[in-house]
Parts: sequence; C-alpha cells; structure tokens
Amino acid sequence: MKSTFEKLTATVIAALLLPLISFGQSAGKKQMAALIDENMQFAVKQYQVLKDNTPADRMPRSFAKGKSVTSDTEWWCSGFYPGTLWYLYEYTKDQNVKAEAEKRLGILEKEKRYTGNHDIGFMIFCSFGNAYRITGDKKYKEVIDTAAVYQITRYRPSIKSIQSWNKSSNLNCPVIIDNMMNLEQLLWAAQNGGSSRFREIALIHANTTIKNHYRPDYSTFHIVDYNLDNGEIIKKVNGQGAHDTSAWSRGQAWGLYGFTMMYRFTKDQAYLNQARNIANFILSHPNLPADKIPYWDYNAPQIPTSRDASAGAIAASALLELGQYTTGRERSRYVDAATVMLRSLSSDAYRARLGENGGFLLKNSVGSFLANSEVDVPLTYADYYFLEGLLRYKKWYL
Repeated sequence: MKSTFEKLTATVIAALLLPLISFGQSAGKKQMAALIDENMQFAVKQYQVLKDNTPADRMPRSFAKGKSVTSDTEWWCSGFYPGTLWYLYEYTKDQNVKAEAEKRLGILEKEKRYTGNHDIGFMIFCSFGNAYRITGDKKYKEVIDTAAVYQITRYRPSIKSIQSWNKSSNLNCPVIIDNMMNLEQLLWAAQNGGSSRFREIALIHANTTIKNHYRPDYSTFHIVDYNLDNGEIIKKVNGQGAHDTSAWSRGQAWGLYGFTMMYRFTKDQAYLNQARNIANFILSHPNLPADKIPYWDYNAPQIPTSRDASAGAIAASALLELGQYTTGRERSRYVDAATVMLRSLSSDAYRARLGENGGFLLKNSVGSFLANSEVDVPLTYADYYFLEGLLRYKKWYL
C-alpha cells in the first residue's frame, strides 16, 4: 500500500501537471484552428484556379501530365466539386463560391434520375445534400427525394443488396464496398419525410455487407459477385486491390465511414462495433506509415509505394465522427490519428501550392493502381473529404 507521503506526493504532482496538460491541449486547439482557417482560405483561392480550368458544362475530375481532366455529370465523382464548394461557402460565406456552387448544381440536377450504377448517392447527396443543409432551400431537398426513389431501383431482393454495377463479361451481379457510402442518402431521405422503404433497404444492404464483404480481421473485399437468380456468391475479389486477399486502402476507408454513418442514423451497436473493428485494422496495421496516410493497398507489394491521400482524407473524416460515439482512450485514439492525418495532408508533402495542381488541393491520390488509372494525381473526392474532416474537427473538437 502507498504511504500517506506517497499519496500526497502523487496528488501534488497531478495538481502541477494539470495546468501543463490543459495548456498543451489549449495550444494544440489553437494550432488546429489556425490550420483549419489557413486551409479554408487557401482552398477558396485554389478553387478559383480549378473553376477557370473547368468548362461550364463539365466537372473537374483530375489533373495529369500538366493538363486538366474533366468529366460529364454522369461520372460518379460529379457531385464532389459542388459539394466541396458548399463546404467552402459554409466556412467563408464567400458569395462568389456560393454562385459557382449553384451553377454547378444546375448542370448536375438532371442526374437525380440516374440509374446506371449505385453512385447516385455520391452524385446527389454530397452536393444537393450540403446545399440543403446549409441553405434550407426546399428545391434541393426535392432533388434528394427524387434521387432516393431512383436509387432503390437497383435493389435486388435475391441478394439482399443494391447492385453496384451492371453485369459485364467478368462480373454477373457485383456489389462493391463503396456502396456503403451511398446508403446515407437513403437513410436521410427516410428520416426527412421519405418512404420507410429507403431505410429498410439501407439496413438490409449494410447487414449483407457485414456478412459477405468482411474477413475475420475486418479487412474487406472490394467486390462480391452474386448469382442474381439464387442469391449465392459466385466470387469475392479485390478489383482495385493488390490481390484478392489484400486490403485496398480506400475500400477500408469507405467501410469505416459507411458503418460509422450507419450508427449515426440507427444507433445499432452492431454498426458501431463494425466501425470500431475496421478502425482498429487500419490504425494497427504494420504497414500504416508514421504520417498515417496509407499506401494504395495495405498489402501492396514493394512497399514503399504510392500513397493514397484520398484514403487518408476519408479515414480522417470517419475517425472524427467515430470519436463522437466513443469515450476515453478509445476516443483519443481515433481523434489523435485523424489529427495526424489532417496535419499530414496539410503539409507540402500532400497539399499543392497556390496555382499548381490544376487548382486541386491535394496531390498523391490513387484511383486504380493496377489499371494504371489516376495514379499519383489529385482527385475530387480527396479534396471533399479533406475539407469535411477539417470542418468536423472545428465543429466537434475546438
């Protein structure tokens, strides 16, 4: 047992350390507040360059070999640019940013009836969802409600999932881990006056994903291919991963974000536990670099290899939300890791200089490494989740 003197000494030391700890936390918060503000102000200027590089009837996609790469509005990433603009407007109240966001929504709205794949959630909710949340304008909500109706046309009862892509020469009925992200649109629409069927389908899909996509270590396959006639699994493959038993880093981030979001809407402990286990896989992985921006695959051959800033940005944003649903050391683990990620992404190693990078904020993302498609280039969703993470930190932890 401790003596009275030892107890007294411990109490005194604790009392002396408390102000130092508080001072350190206060200084850290001030540094993060400054970092967030600097990033936002930089982004407004940089996105003026991106605007100038993007035709009025197109959306930015990437920047490669010194040239801007754009897309039509059917490309799965088309909602991220206007969505990012709304984040910037939310922080700065810059009317020029708002005007650009509104113009881009004007060319995107027609995709509210898109049924070509599952990505209508990315396309519509990341853009019109932000617009409605910030402005309260009902015309934006109507677009989301319509999109949810068309989104569930891809639900297949036999496989208890939303079919992600159409049938191809090598895939019969593919469902990909990315699809978890698009469930947010369905849950939100159901919660805000839409059909209860939206929520029902989202929950069924999430439960099927837990059952069929994840390995015992909580790494995920990219693709599960189903027999649409009887619902049986044909194969599980890593379409964008290093190999079929590897952990594709962006897929891990999609799952982490998706199940954390599912808990937000449902408060179902199973989803929270799934998110915790995925987070532990990521943060405990021996191949996670010290700056916590992952390689394009956690099991990629010839590490070190290309980093994926987009995977880091998505994971950072998700970890900050996961911190909201946990306490103590667990909460600190998630928030501290996300802080390192955001600081890393804000550094010269990952963030572009003003006027460079085609106007994108972040460098060094990877679309599909094995296909040699969009490797070590900027991508719109990396910027989107980077700014989302910064705003979440400001809202929840400052």
